[in-house]
Amino acid sequence: MTGSNQPPVAPTEGQLKVGDLDVHYLEWMPTGRPMPTTIVALHGLASSAHWYERLSSRLSQRYRVVAPDQRGHGRTTQAPSGYDWQTLASDVVAFMQALQISDAAVLGHSWGGNVAINVAARFPRHVSKLVMIDGGFLDGHLLPDASWELFSNRFAPRNVSGTRRDFLERLSDQLADCWDEDLARIVQTMVYEDEDGQIQDILRPSNHAQVLEAMWGEPPSVTLPQIECPTLIVPAGPRPERAGGEFSRTKETMVAAAARAVPNNRVHWIPETVHDIGYHKPDELAAAIAEFLEES
Repeated sequence: MTGSNQPPVAPTEGQLKVGDLDVHYLEWMPTGRPMPTTIVALHGLASSAHWYERLSSRLSQRYRVVAPDQRGHGRTTQAPSGYDWQTLASDVVAFMQALQISDAAVLGHSWGGNVAINVAARFPRHVSKLVMIDGGFLDGHLLPDASWELFSNRFAPRNVSGTRRDFLERLSDQLADCWDEDLARIVQTMVYEDEDGQIQDILRPSNHAQVLEAMWGEPPSVTLPQIECPTLIVPAGPRPERAGGEFSRTKETMVAAAARAVPNNRVHWIPETVHDIGYHKPDELAAAIAEFLEES
C-alpha cells in the first residue's frame, strides 16, 4: 500500500437517528488528546464513509474524525428524496448536533466536496475550516459545449455490472498503484449483490438522478462566493500521460474559478495522482490537511 508503514487505525462504528434517517458513521479518536479538533469527513457519490479509512488512520494521530454514510449511501437509510443541497447540508448539521459537535473542520471528497461547500455556505457557524478534496469545484456549466444532456450523460452512474469477482478485478486494475486487501474491503461497502449475483451500487439510480439535478441546477458558482471560513482546495494533479488533455484543462479552469470565488482560500495541488487521492497518496493528503488546520 502506498503510504507510511504505520498500522491502520481501526475506527469505531455507530448508528444515529437523524431526522428521517438512520445514519451509520465511523469515528477515529486520537489517544492522549482530551480535546482534539473534530473533523467531519464527507464521502463522494456512490461511495461510503469507509473511503476515509486510509486518510483517517493518518489524521487520527492528531484529530478526532467522524465520517457519516450520507443519505442513500452505505448503511444509512435509502431515502427516496432529499438529494438537494439544503437537505443534504441539513443532514450533516443535524448529524453533528446529534454528536454534540458545535463546529468542525469539514472535509468533502468529490461530490462530498459539493455537499461540504453547501454546509459551509448555509450553516457557517458550524464550519471552522473547509477542505475540498478533488471536489466542490465541479461545475457542469464550465464543461466544453456545456449542456444538461452532456453533463447528465458524462456523470451517469458508473458501470459496476458483473459479479463480485468481476467488480474487484476491474477496480484492482484501475487502482493498481494503490490496491491492497484493505481497499478490496473498502470498495465493497459501496455496493451490494442482487438476487442474480450481480453487483449494484447502493446509491439507487433514481437518487443518483436527483443528485445530478442539484449539481446542474445549483452549481458551485452559486455557492462558493457565500463561504466565509478559511478554505483549502486540494485538486488531484494528472499523471503524465493525461497532462494537457481536455479533462485536465477543464479541471484547471474549474479550480481557478473556485479560487476566484471563495474569499479566503488557498490551492494545494497533489501531483500525479488519481481522483481517489485518499487511496493513492494518503500521507501527502493528510500532511496538507494537517498543515492547513494548524494555521491560525
